[in-house]
Amino acid sequence: MQQANPNDPKRPQKVARYKAQPAGSPADDPTPDYMNLLGMIFSMCGLMMKLKWCAWVAVYCSFISFANSRTSDDTKQMLSSFMLSISAVVMSYLQNPQPMQPPW
Repeated sequence: MQQANPNDPKRPQKVARYKAQPAGSPADDPTPDYMNLLGMIFSMCGLMMKLKWCAWVAVYCSFISFANSRTSDDTKQMLSSFMLSISAVVMSYLQNPQPMQPPW
């Protein structure tokens, strides 16, 4: 065991042990869930209304949802949302291969 050094700046009485937040606490970030839901909504709009920008926004939302998700989240739902958004992009360009027209 080492002897306590009088010049040591550490203060052992100020050390606080880490306590993990319980699941379901306000510290949980709902961003992946919201982005997953938005991705599915935009995917369906892109598929049903043949709007290419909706399909691209769905892909963007799916990427954000995947990037912000935790390992404990449901991977099947993430994968299905991502595949739905990719299929919306593919189907919108298969039906009309012209590039998107800018809104201005």
